Amino acid sequence: MPDISADLLRVLRHPRFGTLPWDADQVPPHYGGYSILNIPTSVAQALGAPPVGVAPPLVPDLRRAWGDDIRRVVLLVVDGLGWHLFQAAREHHRLAGWQPLLERGTLGVLTSIAPSTTAAAITTFWTGRSAAEHGITGYEMWLKDYGLIANMILHSPSFFQSGGAGLLQHANFDPETFLPHPPIGPHLRAHGVQVHAFQHYTIANSGLSTMLFREAEVHAFATLPDLWIALRQFLETPAEGPQYIWVYWSAVDGFSHRYGPHDARVAAEIETIAWTWRRFFWDDLAPTARKGTVWLVTADHGQIATPPDPAYDTQRHPRLQRTLYLPPTGENRLVYLYPRPGRVNAMKDYFATAWPDAFHLVPVWEVLNARLYGPGRPHPDLRNRLGEWLAIGRGAAYLWWGPKDNHLQGRHGGFHQDEMLVPFLAARLDA
Repeated sequence: MPDISADLLRVLRHPRFGTLPWDADQVPPHYGGYSILNIPTSVAQALGAPPVGVAPPLVPDLRRAWGDDIRRVVLLVVDGLGWHLFQAAREHHRLAGWQPLLERGTLGVLTSIAPSTTAAAITTFWTGRSAAEHGITGYEMWLKDYGLIANMILHSPSFFQSGGAGLLQHANFDPETFLPHPPIGPHLRAHGVQVHAFQHYTIANSGLSTMLFREAEVHAFATLPDLWIALRQFLETPAEGPQYIWVYWSAVDGFSHRYGPHDARVAAEIETIAWTWRRFFWDDLAPTARKGTVWLVTADHGQIATPPDPAYDTQRHPRLQRTLYLPPTGENRLVYLYPRPGRVNAMKDYFATAWPDAFHLVPVWEVLNARLYGPGRPHPDLRNRLGEWLAIGRGAAYLWWGPKDNHLQGRHGGFHQDEMLVPFLAARLDA
């Protein structure tokens, strides 16, 4: 299984977004069959349900190992497991635990979406809709109707330093009705498919989970052995009708943020996921539970190493702040800017002086016209949530804002290969 081929990389990098600028190390989303956006419809069709949204399914080569007699699909999303991290783990024999999957299945590479971040990507997994459609455009987002900038993971005002998650409810924010499209749970349930979500107990009932897991049965777990044993026992329990099972693990992303994606802890975590899967799930799984089961492994995004650099802290750049009527929002690597009337040139000049060649500045109308955020009918508030200009990080550049220390060693959200490319492994367990 070689690394990504030059031919495939050319397919992924083919210019599909008008005149938007792309560097040699950047990869735009490929919504036409090589993106995580194409997974939900592929799963729905495999289980006998109609497509979800307007995006096509995955290209046929990525579905050839599935077969036709599928009775359940298990989708394991390892947050932050980029393609290059996956390949490095395989080359260093850290994926021996997944050897049964690698031998039986098909391994490919997908792109994340724009933005390549958890809040947007997980919403795409659970709605089958692009960020343009579902409207979750980043970790932090300007919600004009609510008059605040919100943290879309915690569902709280972004600059609150205490008080915990879920504080948006005090602004009449209802996670169950916030999205303009229903999640995949009701869609699959309506066509006879049972939907289950295995989620860590600390986030099993979070605001984001509440928003997405409608008509899904949630199974909370604490550790990897707990997860694999619970999942094995669940699969060995007779079920009526087809099943879709979501499994999510976040530690690779957490370690990558804290220590950098190339830290030994990240590699050890990836090895531990694969080894515990083999030891506590695969080795003891009953043959009846393997029958008709397709196992999928992918990620929401990867990460790029971004050692903290005070030069990127906007608190040190008051002249830039004076050109904006709102603080930056979005992602550190894909920044949404709201310049004051008549201050656009001053904002652009400041970027050119303070961070020459570190960002592509692109007007939002060009992004919208190019459909960078995906196909489908745009969310009615998309324009407000993206601001008026986008600052796309080049190389390892980013912006940091807000009244807190910058300690992140790894980030995502932009278009570098390290953050955009993710593995896609699909295997029949009864092959």
